[in-house]
Amino acid sequence: MPDYRYRLDFQVRDYECDMQGIVNNAVYQHYLEHARHQFLKEVGLDFAAFTREGINLVVIRAELDYRLPLQSGDRFWVGLNVERLTKVRFVFIQDIFRAADDKPVLNARVIGTSLNRRGRPMLPEAIDRLLGDTN
Repeated sequence: MPDYRYRLDFQVRDYECDMQGIVNNAVYQHYLEHARHQFLKEVGLDFAAFTREGINLVVIRAELDYRLPLQSGDRFWVGLNVERLTKVRFVFIQDIFRAADDKPVLNARVIGTSLNRRGRPMLPEAIDRLLGDTN
């Protein structure tokens, strides 16, 4: 199992399940997004403050590989790492595991950037520092 920079625990709620009794595939993206937002808060970055400053953090690509379905009441956790891809792009590498046995549920790569007021890609200094130097 990889080392993660951040980990967040969850529990499946009944209304997140579909007619088959498993978590609906779209709900996993909510789990991933919540983990990303909590991670940013944890490292001192305020998603809402960026927006007020005219900087929008956006997802430009999401790749999800579903491996094992979760059911109502299952406890699980999301592990997260973040890396720089280019000067203005970064990737969140996120995995979901069922807590009872640490079996992999989902693997994801979520690529993002930030846009300035004119809609042009850029990275604010705080995000640049978070990602570190790529040289």
